[in-house]
Amino acid sequence: MHRHFNGVKTAALFGVLWAVLLGIGAIIAGSTRSAAPLWIFALIGVGTTAYGYWNSDKIAIRSMQAYPVTEAQAPGIYRIVRELSGRAKQPMPAIYISPTQAPNAFATGRNPQHAAVCCTEGILNLLDERELRGVLGHELMHVYNRDILTSSVAAAVAGVITSVAQMMLFFGGGDRRNANPLAMIAMALLAPMAASMIQLAISRTREYDADEDGAKLTDDPLALASALRKLEVGVQQAPLPEEQNLVNTSHLMIANPFRNGGARKLFSTHPPMADRIARLEKMAGRPLG
Repeated sequence: MHRHFNGVKTAALFGVLWAVLLGIGAIIAGSTRSAAPLWIFALIGVGTTAYGYWNSDKIAIRSMQAYPVTEAQAPGIYRIVRELSGRAKQPMPAIYISPTQAPNAFATGRNPQHAAVCCTEGILNLLDERELRGVLGHELMHVYNRDILTSSVAAAVAGVITSVAQMMLFFGGGDRRNANPLAMIAMALLAPMAASMIQLAISRTREYDADEDGAKLTDDPLALASALRKLEVGVQQAPLPEEQNLVNTSHLMIANPFRNGGARKLFSTHPPMADRIARLEKMAGRPLG
């Protein structure tokens, strides 16, 4: 498991998220002279977070139209996952395959007892067994590090902040005689940006952590580095369509599933592949080539 103060990092990032949310609530409460909006949006945030947490596996699996497979149907995946989960002394997750040629993989589930690992047909065709083992080690560590909880809560809170800020900008905060227009416009513009950047920071940190921990679990960082090189090219050749249900679950995947260029790189939930590969090569003590 990772030991780089993940809990402290997550607590700090969530603290900033909730500070932004409470700042918006304070402006709304001040302009309307009522605390009701603050309580309403807080309840919405809690409800959204709870639903996302308890149903994260179903939502992600459904978005990729994945189907469960038996050991007879996917003996290679079962062999690798059984070995790695045994090494980690964790229960065996459910195994799914998504019928798409876009090469990718993800893990989901609220804890190791309710986890699922999904590979696309594209990644199974692209990688050899050693590289696939590296990818599956990465995905299992997302579950063991409790990353699903972190990303689900971050996405839910960031979504609430963005929605509230947009409503403030549209409606002007209720009683316009008492509202501070500059403060409201600033919060409406800056709040969603802050929420998005914090969510991205969480996702990127978790990817680096899962790369490192997965490489330690497999004892083969160069296998994952090789897989990432292939995925970088493979995703550009066969990206997923940018449909909203896929966008909502893209942060779970090992590689950004969409064509990524220009300014989009700044807002990607995934770190640059070159950085991830360089870190893995440094772990191995030598470059892949």
